[in-house]
Amino acid sequence: MKSDLYKKIFIATDGSEQNKNAVQHALELAKTCGAKLYAGYVVDTAAFASIPMDAGWEMMYELLEQEAKESTSVVGEMAEKESVPFESVVLEGHPGPEIVQFAEEQNMDLVVMGTLGKRGLDHFLLGSVAENVIRNSKVPVLVVRGKSSEE
Repeated sequence: MKSDLYKKIFIATDGSEQNKNAVQHALELAKTCGAKLYAGYVVDTAAFASIPMDAGWEMMYELLEQEAKESTSVVGEMAEKESVPFESVVLEGHPGPEIVQFAEEQNMDLVVMGTLGKRGLDHFLLGSVAENVIRNSKVPVLVVRGKSSEE
């Protein structure tokens, strides 16, 4: 049974163990709907904006870029096993706004994201990329709770 509801699904990944549940949901939806899956990783360059550009910064950026490629390639391998069309995307900037902008500009039908469901002080201190995307996206967002290391 195929559905025409979703043709382009964007999974925001950070390569973490906690994000695997969201990746599985996105993959299953893409397979069921016959959609193309886009795996995106945002290199948070905003965190380094106040650091002068030098060899240390460039090395850190290269490490983050490598992590991005590895994270999206893992999703690509999973998509290939399931015969789901796939494309990887590496973005730069603040994760929330970058995800929203990409999803809207590329006419995604759905954004899938993972969250740990943090509350209180942890949520306040860490912020929530998922919350930012939910509040600002014109594209529907599916948030899948991951498993924290405490569970």
